[in-house]
Amino acid sequence: MTRSSGRIAPCSVELVRELVPLSRAGVIFELSNALSARDLELALTLVRRLLEQGESAVGILLAAIVPTIRNLLLAKDLMEQHGIRRPHSPFQFIAAMNRLPAKATEHLPRKKDGSINAYGLAIAAQHANQFDSNELIEAMRACLDANVKLVTTQLDHELILTEVVVKLLRET
Repeated sequence: MTRSSGRIAPCSVELVRELVPLSRAGVIFELSNALSARDLELALTLVRRLLEQGESAVGILLAAIVPTIRNLLLAKDLMEQHGIRRPHSPFQFIAAMNRLPAKATEHLPRKKDGSINAYGLAIAAQHANQFDSNELIEAMRACLDANVKLVTTQLDHELILTEVVVKLLRET
């Protein structure tokens, strides 16, 4: 809210994003959310902001983009293979995952204590309906290609990351 003429006026999300600086971790979290929500403009802005903050392109790819796509793909697969509906809250998905046999979850990412990293998958499950499985598989391939380009070529890093984000978020 902002004050104008003695009354409080609403403030846009865009204005808040512009005025409130995010930490590196905050920007990575927001990038993950933008990717999951298929918000191309915001995702590209956040990639650019991370690069301007001095983050490495490989770091952005491996810390934000790949985990988001991987979680979307894993959540989508669980939902399709086991008839799990799109959850309204993360805890619904976690409960559904906990009811699955161990064989169905043995391939899922784990935390240091060996338990399933369920919350990240549950957040992804809330957005997985916006993606086709083949799109997510292609996005993983695009991440592999981008990783190879980032470490073996002199191509512009922002261009490489932009290409991956656009491949993921373009509507088919």
